[in-house]
Amino acid sequence: MDGASALSLSTVQSQSSSSSRVECRRDCLPKDYKMTLRLLWCSVIPDWKEQEWDTEKPESYAGIFHFRFWRFGEWVDVVIDDRLPTVDNQLVYCHSNDSNEFWSALVEKAYAKVYGIYEALDGGNTADALVDFTGGVSEPVDLLEGQMATDEVARNQLFERVLKVHNRDGLISCSIRATTIEDMEARLDCGLVKGHAYAVTDVKKVRLGHGLLAFFKSEKLHMIRMRNPWGEKEWSGPWSDSSEEWNKVSKSEREKLGVTVQDDGEFWMTFDDFCQYFTDLILCRLINTSYLSIHKTWEEEVMRGSWVHRQDPLRNRSGGCINHKATFLQNPQYVFDVKKSEDEVLICLQQKEKRATPKEGKGENLAIGFDIHRVELNRKYRMHSAQQKVAGSIYINSRCVFLRKELKEGRYVIIPTTFDPGQQGDFLLRVFTDVPSDCKELSLDEPPQTCWTGMCGYPQLVTQVHVLNAEGLQGQESNGAVDPYVIITCEGERVRSPVQKDARCPNFDIKGLFYRKKPKEGIHIEIYNKNIIVDTFLGQVILFSDPNERQEQHTLHLRDKGSRQDNDLPGTLTVRLITSTTLTNI
Repeated sequence: MDGASALSLSTVQSQSSSSSRVECRRDCLPKDYKMTLRLLWCSVIPDWKEQEWDTEKPESYAGIFHFRFWRFGEWVDVVIDDRLPTVDNQLVYCHSNDSNEFWSALVEKAYAKVYGIYEALDGGNTADALVDFTGGVSEPVDLLEGQMATDEVARNQLFERVLKVHNRDGLISCSIRATTIEDMEARLDCGLVKGHAYAVTDVKKVRLGHGLLAFFKSEKLHMIRMRNPWGEKEWSGPWSDSSEEWNKVSKSEREKLGVTVQDDGEFWMTFDDFCQYFTDLILCRLINTSYLSIHKTWEEEVMRGSWVHRQDPLRNRSGGCINHKATFLQNPQYVFDVKKSEDEVLICLQQKEKRATPKEGKGENLAIGFDIHRVELNRKYRMHSAQQKVAGSIYINSRCVFLRKELKEGRYVIIPTTFDPGQQGDFLLRVFTDVPSDCKELSLDEPPQTCWTGMCGYPQLVTQVHVLNAEGLQGQESNGAVDPYVIITCEGERVRSPVQKDARCPNFDIKGLFYRKKPKEGIHIEIYNKNIIVDTFLGQVILFSDPNERQEQHTLHLRDKGSRQDNDLPGTLTVRLITSTTLTNI
C-alpha cells in the first residue's frame, strides 16, 4: 500500500473525479497477516472468496461487493457497486501499489457509505475506525498528559499494558500530534512524520548480549516496532535499521525480531524514545468472550439506553453531569458486581453518532461521560442520594468514552450522562470484567407494590447500614491473626462482607440497604473469623434506628450471643445508620 491501510483510511481530498470499472483479484488478501487479522478480515468481508474475480467464470461477476462494519453494537451489512472515484484513470483515495488490486479502495468506499459521503471520513477518529472494523474497545492514551517521557514508573507501567494488549492480539496505533495545518505531514529530523497514524506491529522485551552470557544476564530493553503507512520514510535514531545499537543484540535475536535494512516503512525504537517523540497512543482490545477459546479474555455485558427528558423527576432520564446535583441522579443507572478481591474493569460508553445520519444533517456529538459509585452490597433500586464515587470518565463530545479501572470486590453503579441536563440521545454501555458482573439497569425507585402487599405489608422505613471498621478483635491463631468478615441481618435479609485478611483492626467500609416493614425490630451485625472448616463467632451488636435522626454513628462494644449477649467480647465496631420514612431518599 502506498496510501493508508484499510484500518487507517487516507485523508480525503477535494478533487474532480470520474469513474472506472474494477476487478477484484485472487491475490488481494494479504498473505502475511496474522491469524487474528485474518479473522478480522473475515468479519469485515465475510464472503470474500465468493467475491473474488474468477477467470474461469467471468459471467459470475456481478459488479457488487458486500462488507460489514461494527456499528453501535451490531455488525451492519453494507453493499456497494464497483464504481470508484478516479482522476486521469487513477484512483483518487486509498489504493495499492498493484494497479490490479482494489480491495482497499472497495473497503474505503463501503466505509464512506456508512457515513453517507467520502468527505465524512475527513478528519475521522482513528480510535473510532478501529472499533468499526473490529468490534473491539479502543483506549486513547495521551502520552503528554501522562508525562510518559519523564515519569519512568508510569512509562514502565504503560509498556506492560501495551505488551499485554499486543500479546492478546489487540491492534495498536500511534501518532505525533500536528498542532497546525502546516504541521500535517511534516517530517522531523529523526525521520518521523507528524499527523500520521503509525501501526504498531510488535512489542518486545529484547535481550541484550551475545551467546550463553545473554541468557544469564537480566538486562532487557523495552522495544516497539512500527510501520509508516506510506511504506517508506523511517525513524533514523537509535535502533533504526542500520544503527550500531543492533550490535548489542545477537544475530539469532535479530533474526527472531525480523530486523531488515531496507526503507520499507517498518522500524524498531526503544519505548523510552517512543514516549519522547510520540504524543498519542490508541490501544484497541479485541474482546474474546467465548468459553470454547483457550484465549478467552473478558466477560462482556452490553446495555442499551437513552437519555430522555421528562418533567417528572422520577421519570426524567437526562439529568446532566454531577455538576447539576439536583438532577444528576435522574440519569440512567446500571449496577454491576466485582466478585474478585480486585478486578480490572473496562467500561466503554458510546453514543449513537450523528454524522452517520446524513438525512438529519451533520450534527455534533453530545459531550458525554460517566461516574462510578460504590454502593450497598444488596442495592436493588435506583440511587436517590450520592454514594461513594470511586471513578469517573472525562466528558468529551466524541463517539466513545473509555475508562479502565482496578476496582475492589463489591457492588457498583455506573451513571452515564450528558454534560448538560435536558439533552437527549441513545447510548450503548459495554462493561468488561474478568468474571461475570451481572450488570443490569436499575429501573425501579423503590420496592413495587403487588397483590401481596396488603397481606404482607409494605415497607415503612428505609435504612442504610454502613459498617466502617472494628478495633481490637480477638486473635484466633497462635500468632494472634484473624480473618474477619461481617454479616448484617435485618428482617431476614442478610448482607455479607468480603473477608479481611489478617486484620485485628479491619476497615470493612461496606454498606447494606434495608426496606423495613417492622421499624421496631433490631438490626443485627455479627463478626466472624474465616476458618477452613467452621468459622468462629467474634461478637455482635444490635442496633435500632430512629427515623427522626437522619444520620447516626455508633461505636459499640461487641457482645456475645443468646442469654450471654450482655457479656462484652474483645473489640468494638463503628457503624453509621441513615434512616428515612421516604423510601426514595437514599
